[in-house]
Amino acid sequence: MTALRTLLAGLVDYAGLFPPAELPMAPAVENYASYRSGAHAWMLGRFVLPVARLGEFAAAAAGQLPAGGEPWWLAGLVNTASLRADIAAAADFNERHDLGAVVDSFELRAADAATIAEAATLLPRGAALYVEVPLDPDPAPLLDAIAEHNLRAKARTGGVTPDAIPPSAQVARFLAGCAERGIVYKCTAGLHHPIRARYPLTYKPDAPTAVMHGYLNVFLAGAFLLHGMPEGEAVALLDETDLGAFDFADRGVSWRGHRLAAEQLGAARTYATAFGSCSFDEPVGDLQAAGVLR
Repeated sequence: MTALRTLLAGLVDYAGLFPPAELPMAPAVENYASYRSGAHAWMLGRFVLPVARLGEFAAAAAGQLPAGGEPWWLAGLVNTASLRADIAAAADFNERHDLGAVVDSFELRAADAATIAEAATLLPRGAALYVEVPLDPDPAPLLDAIAEHNLRAKARTGGVTPDAIPPSAQVARFLAGCAERGIVYKCTAGLHHPIRARYPLTYKPDAPTAVMHGYLNVFLAGAFLLHGMPEGEAVALLDETDLGAFDFADRGVSWRGHRLAAEQLGAARTYATAFGSCSFDEPVGDLQAAGVLR
């Protein structure tokens, strides 16, 4: 379906190195290579890793990187304390790997406008920088700084403990703030499943459970906000637990009387780029199990 494909294309950045999967480098690289050649490769985005582990990645990926055509696009996590060195290391990596793999975006946690301004001065030409901001208190001042420097925003939407999952109102406030300012954004953590529900937070047999955000909820809320939905209604969309309330068709998607055309979804995806997930199988498999995706 055109609308569903528009919403999901390239949406899942694979973060298998991170909790709760927390795989070693070699199996994470093998997984990514397998996903790239699989039936749902069109849903796959970047491979996420700390820039400090690029050497380890290069060793694990030797012989698997493409010799031509589409390279492996990498999202590199950088630290405030080593920002200049991390960006230099990524540039060196790109030069040495001759486009078989390319770090073309960076991700940085920042809690003040000064850090954001400094990072903007160090960003290589053509690269994107996603600045992860806390959702509480109100991130409006940080979003202002991100917009001022033409950077991108990142929100953490979950974690391996219940208290790491932000309330829907905070997620809606972040999404509305990005829509207001025309900020490109991504999300990370806790979005393994398409619809809001209670799930285990880790893969351990005795894992705690909690109500987690669904990636369809989050990215459709962002799309509707961009096209004029009030923030309060976006909270209700984020709280939706019935997958059947979302009706995808070739010409668009509907939710409880609200509708977006496929073209509007496409416009929204230029702002909502991806979510980081340590699993690619779960985001795909849940939709298949529900009969939404073949």
